[in-house]
Amino acid sequence: MTHDFNPLLPETFDSANAEYAELRARCPVAHSDTWDGFWALLKHDDVAAAAADFSTFITSQQNVIPKVAFTGRRPPLHLDPPEHTAYRRALAPLLSQKRIERLAPVIREICRDLVAKMAARGAGDVCADYSAHMPIAVFAHWMNLPADSVAALTEVGRRYNIAVQSNDVAATKESSLLLYEMARGVVAARRADPLPVDEDATSALLAVRVDGEALPEEMIVGTIRQVLVVGLIAPTVVIGSIAVHLGRDRALQQQLRADPALIPAAIDEFLRLYTPYRGFARTAVRDVTIRGRTIPAGEPIALVYASANRDGDVFDDPDSFRIDRPNMKDSLAFGRGPHMCVGAALGRLELEVALEELLAGAPGFVLDGEPKPTRFPEIGALSVPVRFETAA
Repeated sequence: MTHDFNPLLPETFDSANAEYAELRARCPVAHSDTWDGFWALLKHDDVAAAAADFSTFITSQQNVIPKVAFTGRRPPLHLDPPEHTAYRRALAPLLSQKRIERLAPVIREICRDLVAKMAARGAGDVCADYSAHMPIAVFAHWMNLPADSVAALTEVGRRYNIAVQSNDVAATKESSLLLYEMARGVVAARRADPLPVDEDATSALLAVRVDGEALPEEMIVGTIRQVLVVGLIAPTVVIGSIAVHLGRDRALQQQLRADPALIPAAIDEFLRLYTPYRGFARTAVRDVTIRGRTIPAGEPIALVYASANRDGDVFDDPDSFRIDRPNMKDSLAFGRGPHMCVGAALGRLELEVALEELLAGAPGFVLDGEPKPTRFPEIGALSVPVRFETAA
């Protein structure tokens, strides 16, 4: 089997996107021998088609490269339709645009406090000091967790985040098991004292009936375990990547600071440019031929969303930031098909508020060292040291 690329080679913040541009031109359906071998789809049309064709490309066999699920299936991502539908349907109303808008003041208060602490020091790490904390605190609030559990979730979530992005298998297993313990505690608490189903994700899952039967206990635990982290890593990475971009483009930084009304459109373009996923995976149930290469049934396939969103056949001048890009509907930042991110509205709100508060609380910031990149399955920033030019 041809070995077209090696995802374990050292990377800089920009090098992976440069490699994917080269692969799109030379080998858009690529194979790597790493992690026992996998395929990678690099072109926008191929990624979009595979994500939408859930009957051919399933998630239940392997849903991420490299494998990080060691302790059972976690709905809805780890299940195929129609099995995944009950779990997604229970969560969707709690993540609707109308529902999550109530979180905006909470997100703003969290962001403002974190930025103020960095600005008071005159420097900080946008990821370690800001974006790694904010989404955990927001999710704890969304899940109605008691205040005394937020610190523990923050610490375990931070350890899991770093372990996954650093390919530290032992630490990933350890922190994942701790997250499972937390999830079991949440489920036990809601079973004993349920909250209204339109206010609480765990209570909603416990109330679901499929053909008169409750969802299996371990699958509910797995869903809560998935929810605990699914919204933690992506915002951390994307906010860090945005900070890198703005640290390099002072004119854009100042433009957005002067006119916050531009921020929603800017976030859409930042999500296209810095889509944080390259390792979400599918497995074909039969042999499939894409662009002349045949992928045998049963072999894992990475849907490289980050590469797809920089495909020049879809996006003109794809590596440039354009706040008025006309075809943003083609962006795959939140996926496509039945596994399109159910929390997209919350994720976008978090990013908008986080950027607004970073710009408002830090009148000018510059990079204070090289950003540290994540590794598979994410792509983006793991560490972004910055220096503030004036105190907030």
